[in-house]
Amino acid sequence: MRRDATSRAGDQTPARPRGQQQTVRQAGQKSVQQSLVGEGPVRPRIERQAVTRVFDGITCYEVPARAALERVPEAAEMPFTWGASPYRGCEAGCGYCTARRGHRYLGLDPGRDFSTKIVVKTDLARRLRRELASPRWSGEPLALGLTGDCYQPAEEIYRLMPGVIRALADAANPFTVLTRSPLVLRDLDLLREAAKVTQVGAMVSVGFVDDRLRRAVEPGTATPQRRLEICAALNEAGIPCGVLMAPILPLITDSTDHLLATVRRAAEAGAVSVTPVVLRLPAGVREWYMGWLEREHPGLVPRYQALYGKGQVAEDGYRRRIAEQVRVLAETYGIGRDTRRWRRRRSPDRQLALV
Repeated sequence: MRRDATSRAGDQTPARPRGQQQTVRQAGQKSVQQSLVGEGPVRPRIERQAVTRVFDGITCYEVPARAALERVPEAAEMPFTWGASPYRGCEAGCGYCTARRGHRYLGLDPGRDFSTKIVVKTDLARRLRRELASPRWSGEPLALGLTGDCYQPAEEIYRLMPGVIRALADAANPFTVLTRSPLVLRDLDLLREAAKVTQVGAMVSVGFVDDRLRRAVEPGTATPQRRLEICAALNEAGIPCGVLMAPILPLITDSTDHLLATVRRAAEAGAVSVTPVVLRLPAGVREWYMGWLEREHPGLVPRYQALYGKGQVAEDGYRRRIAEQVRVLAETYGIGRDTRRWRRRRSPDRQLALV
């Protein structure tokens, strides 16, 4: 709200000498400037660049995409090199989500703002079409939804994913959808159409199947059972869907029983693959997760400090051991044994002959 300086006709201020008046005026201006600078929170950078809308307490910053294709950091240990995401931030608010750190670069709090202030790249499909058509792009597979679930509740309002899927299908560029949301089934027909011309897959994130733990660390997500049902539905519809076991929480969900239960349930859902990813703690995530750990499991804090003493990833030996355990379990339950190889159903260039 704009503030206007006003004077009151009834004010009777004693006259001061001219020099004293100038000194007092300068001091008054300085104090007013200082008070105005200190008033209220500093506006985030993203807010100065975006159209801001609020839906049910969630602030959405609508911005044009500076780039559609983003390289996936090697430290993420994901089976993808490139990704594209219509949203930055996620209403699910998972305490361990490594995408939290991206909010720092926008002038937002990676803790409380990550699930309540969502960046929406409103023109992502248009930008993606241009970049996919570039002669410099080699057509590598893309992962969709690395910086925020591409089927989070904001997608019900903005409906960006249909345009993204059509852009990828028109370019015949392979892609994999990463999600925890049942909303992905809304676009099942589009995914099946895209699968006629390129390789289309999905990965549903299920790091563990303990629903009590889910309510503690990922309260805004669908239950593990519901996510596994999504996996089954996609596979039955002809879209190969695997399970991303992400993250595996050291000393919490890494026991043999936890790993076995998760892999077994993934196999029952028809998952074509299981990819384990151990919890990462980059800056911006470490503070949030370790704060939760100190409140809920204080006895584990020293062991985490030892396990992550050298940086954002757990020590190599631990990660290799978990990966091997999951590999053996997946082999035991037959995951990936009957994975179908993708074949183009019909060439988009083929014309029907008239006879």
